[in-house]
Amino acid sequence: MCLICGWIYDEGTGDPDHGIAPGTMWRDLPVNWACPECGARKEDFEMVQI
Repeated sequence: MCLICGWIYDEGTGDPDHGIAPGTMWRDLPVNWACPECGARKEDFEMVQI
């Protein structure tokens, strides 16, 4: 979950609008990937249980 805006990355959905295929694990996201809602970096995310 993004600590800036609250957007949640769902590994099952991915981020296809930004080239991240469904099923892409969090650990496999590129280092330069950013939150599609606010542009926050990966280090601005916190793992949450859904």
